Amino acid sequence: MAERARRLALSHLACLGRHTVTGLLCAAGRQFQDWSADYRLLERERVDEEALFTALQRELENSLAPDQPLVAAMDDSILRKRGRRVSGVGWRKDPLGPAFHVNFALGQRVLQISAALPLNEHEARMVPIDFLHAPPAAKPRSNASHEEWQQYHEAAGQTQINVRGVERLRRLRERTPAGRPLWVLVDGRFTNRTVLRNLPPDTVLIGRIRKDAKLHERPGASPGGRGRRRVYGDRLPTPDDLRRDESVPWQSVAVFACGEHFQFHVKTLAPVRWSGAGARDLRLVVIRPLGYRKTRLGKLLYRRPGFLICTDPELPIEKILQAYVWRWDIEVNFRDEKTLLGVGQAQVRTPVAVQKAPAMGVAAYSLLLLAAARAFGAAGRPDQLPPPKWRAPRCDRRASTAELINQLRFEMWGEAIAPDNFSGFSPPASPPTHKPQKIPGALESAIFYAMN
Repeated sequence: MAERARRLALSHLACLGRHTVTGLLCAAGRQFQDWSADYRLLERERVDEEALFTALQRELENSLAPDQPLVAAMDDSILRKRGRRVSGVGWRKDPLGPAFHVNFALGQRVLQISAALPLNEHEARMVPIDFLHAPPAAKPRSNASHEEWQQYHEAAGQTQINVRGVERLRRLRERTPAGRPLWVLVDGRFTNRTVLRNLPPDTVLIGRIRKDAKLHERPGASPGGRGRRRVYGDRLPTPDDLRRDESVPWQSVAVFACGEHFQFHVKTLAPVRWSGAGARDLRLVVIRPLGYRKTRLGKLLYRRPGFLICTDPELPIEKILQAYVWRWDIEVNFRDEKTLLGVGQAQVRTPVAVQKAPAMGVAAYSLLLLAAARAFGAAGRPDQLPPPKWRAPRCDRRASTAELINQLRFEMWGEAIAPDNFSGFSPPASPPTHKPQKIPGALESAIFYAMN
């Protein structure tokens, strides 16, 4: 069973066609053998992805200093599907739709947590350490009974994406050593009452906040010591009002991104209180819009401002900004998983299989990133395959996922393309139990059955 799971995980990385279960079997050269055991591996809970991701987290933490925080990013996405009978499939808001019109796509909702693997002092790479199929509760038909609707409302509250996110954060905190801080990076979807008021202990959250959020000062002592204890003090300006206030000067903070240092102009305010976080002190960070030109002589344009809150008011601003810049890499994880590794392409239907199949692909992706960091160094690049002539040299940048997959295919199939002294028989002087030399991987099968 372990060998079968290992073969499927390796096929996820080397498959040339669609990453269905049959496509993975063809990449491994098993298209003429019984395939039922591979489907049972996914349908009968024979793969413990929780233990697999725990081992991946332990391997990543070995590259951190004992007192260095574990920086993790959490986000949700959808895996597009066509069959409506697949477990968890429904109409979801399309994140790739235009801003002026809401589009819907048929797919499955998933939740992922990626942890930062430091490449150097300022740069890091996100490695997935948790993956969950998190479908919402199935809505009953309009003429359903009152009891069915009541059960639906109870299940809808338990399967809400923010509730599932809090559950995964608590599980991540349990897997993390007690002495190591945990920083969680989220977008505006998870910066709300459900998450902020139920954070696990020793956890710092950095997330986006609305520009019109109503903020308050820390409350002072009640006059005369009477009455209910206050939670919020006097009103403070909203994040957007603070950005427009010319009496508050901008601060310049250096942040490393895209291979170079950038000067971010920010305003900050701490400690503040927000109704979404309750009786918790926060730090507000307002990021000035960055100017850019589409062409060298083009008009100067500006991006939108950013508004962040941090649950640790004492955390330095440069660390808050640098960590949140790393959060974008989880979006890169989703893109690589869907386009290069075919996560979500497996044609499985049962509730167990729709969790196990994509989780194995995500775990294989994490193994590839960690193995590359161990083989070539944290910021190293494979040098056995020269880059194409049209690609500009980027010696100071990290290796892309496509480069790592090409390097893996080269190591697996290089001998099959140009065999060196290959013989199908064991030499006469070898012991009788010696097996003939075999080529790792099935190159012919992976090529000719790539589109099956």
